[in-house]
Amino acid sequence: MGKTEMGKEHMADYVDVNGRQIRIRTPEVSEIDENGYFRRQSNAFTGHLGSKEHPVEKGRYILFWSTGCAWSNRAVIVIDLLGLSEAVKTEAVDWTDRPEDLGWEFVHSPSHINPETGAQFLSELYYNTDGDYKGRTTVPALVDYRTKTVVNNDFQMLTVLLETEFSPLHHPEAPDLYPVRQKDKIDRLNSWLYQNVNDAIYRACFARSVEAYYEGYHTFFDSLSVLNTCLEKQRFLLGDYITDSDIRLFTTLARLDINYSRHLGPCPGLSDYPNLWDYARDLYQVPAFRRHTHFQEFAARQDSGRRGQNFRFHPYYDMVVPGTDFPELWSVPAAREKLSSDPSHRFMIK
Repeated sequence: MGKTEMGKEHMADYVDVNGRQIRIRTPEVSEIDENGYFRRQSNAFTGHLGSKEHPVEKGRYILFWSTGCAWSNRAVIVIDLLGLSEAVKTEAVDWTDRPEDLGWEFVHSPSHINPETGAQFLSELYYNTDGDYKGRTTVPALVDYRTKTVVNNDFQMLTVLLETEFSPLHHPEAPDLYPVRQKDKIDRLNSWLYQNVNDAIYRACFARSVEAYYEGYHTFFDSLSVLNTCLEKQRFLLGDYITDSDIRLFTTLARLDINYSRHLGPCPGLSDYPNLWDYARDLYQVPAFRRHTHFQEFAARQDSGRRGQNFRFHPYYDMVVPGTDFPELWSVPAAREKLSSDPSHRFMIK
């Protein structure tokens, strides 16, 4: 292992991997503040698809994602629903088992080398994009494999870009997940979901103080109560049809009982919110949701070395019932179509 000059002042460590010099990831900037609160890093690559620099075209982009990652699952569900699987390639990654800090590895590619980019580790593509990058190398990451650079790792906007800018490549009968007339409502709801549900659960799981833990914990479960009431009289979050917002909520709900609860200690389960539980199962009946909900992976997930430490605040944290067949449990129909004015359809078609 040696040091190699990267720019005028930046020095990086490298390790030999099968004859290739792979850069060890830069030590990450802490996402825990002085009061023990988890503050998620900003997304560094926010290239806008559809621009001259990043044109929307078939055979140019690949999405790297992880089966255990809620942010990743959003994107692959959207790609599946919109019929973009041939236009945008996808490949699941997993955390390397090498002792060096090399991050996500393309373990499902032949010899662990992704054929589109020639890379073995996602970090290689991050450093190709910015040699001074110092954040976590995160998924999902949309990569332009002609330039071997990360175009977009903004999990908040990525699904919307797929739903809007990639519309010329959608299947002719693709659902409208981001209807123009509901755009403002979806944007406001997505912002609320992120702060109060999607990220709140991580603020609880990764907290390093009692105060920070209970901020995330109470925000999350109070918000589930709000959503449970909202869904008492309507099938989906914005009415009769599934939108981008439902996908964002679903990927969090699917992990509550089998993953998040292990980090929280004793806590309510999804079935304690009967409308949310029926709603989640209703979504699970859709093949694209079911195909990309990997319960076994959720159960094994260790959050890439950032496992929650909140058993310090609760004496128990392993809440998964041994032997539970989660796919079978989730496959029980919910009969929520009675709440819709268009009961035969879950989607609005363009």
